[in-house]
Amino acid sequence: MKAILGTTVVSLSALLSSTVFAQDTTFTINSFGGAYETAHRACIITPFEEETGVKVNVVTAYSADAFAQLRAQKDAPQFDVIHFSGGQEIVAAAEGLLAPIDPASLTNAADLYDFAGANMAKGEGPAYSIAAIGLVYNTEAVTTPPSKWTDLLNPEYSEHLVLTDISNGYGMLGFLMLNQAQGGDLTNIQPGLDAVSQLLDAGAIVVSTSPEIQQEFAQNDAWLAPYASDYAFTLRKAGLPSGFAQGAEGTPASYITANLVAGRPNTELALKFIDMSISPKAQECFAEALRYSPTNTKAELSPEVAADVAYGAEGVAGLIRFDPATIEANRTAWVEAWNKTIAR
Repeated sequence: MKAILGTTVVSLSALLSSTVFAQDTTFTINSFGGAYETAHRACIITPFEEETGVKVNVVTAYSADAFAQLRAQKDAPQFDVIHFSGGQEIVAAAEGLLAPIDPASLTNAADLYDFAGANMAKGEGPAYSIAAIGLVYNTEAVTTPPSKWTDLLNPEYSEHLVLTDISNGYGMLGFLMLNQAQGGDLTNIQPGLDAVSQLLDAGAIVVSTSPEIQQEFAQNDAWLAPYASDYAFTLRKAGLPSGFAQGAEGTPASYITANLVAGRPNTELALKFIDMSISPKAQECFAEALRYSPTNTKAELSPEVAADVAYGAEGVAGLIRFDPATIEANRTAWVEAWNKTIAR
């Protein structure tokens, strides 16, 4: 009878621990829609719901829109955890919209690469995935994979090169890396503009969206495009021979972060959600589903998946994060200069 009673008590305790959060709890996050949100649910949201008994309310909102909502709701925020991919956490933390995170409150924080959790004490949430920007190429047409950003200027690719407009976030990062490879920096983008002008004169084209890149690879003999690692996988799933290469000069990185919103009552739950996001299991799941780079050093990827991402100490060593605040401050002027350059 004792044994049965003991088992019952343990079972009841486990049940209570999994449902204690569920009572009268509204837990809200944002996600980015489409295939990303599908993976988000499979890798983090559903496991979190199953473990805590809490129903997650998901608001589909990309980074800029989510940030605008967070600002507008400053005195009564709806989000418990908010996700950004464009660096908005830097501004949001400075404005007091995000709460600092003690790394000791996250069981997986110690296993992150240093860059991924560097500013949690300032309120900038940890990066749980990385979209690495490199060179997406046609593996049948390009027998020797590109290895440098300056390879974009190789005449062999002139009429087979697709550039992405800098109104696209990945397009902006690719352009800034080309600019840096040509000797420019965030105070001087003219070297990059000169390179773009040279490439367009040689036959390159500019598109605005990722579906247009796929169309060019499928229908118009495109061989090479500076873009994100996950898109090489997207092209391959569409039946197009494609690979991804990191440029030797560096790999621009778009950090996808999970942030603790200030002024919400669900801090313990939110930290648990963020902790699950930076776990090896969740990051392996994201890499498998979307080809995002993990930020947890203990994440283990198959050779097939690892080939598509920035992976391991050597892979992430080349990651470059162009200051999002500087990009935002100069965006209008840069887009104007870009539009003048590509007008022809």
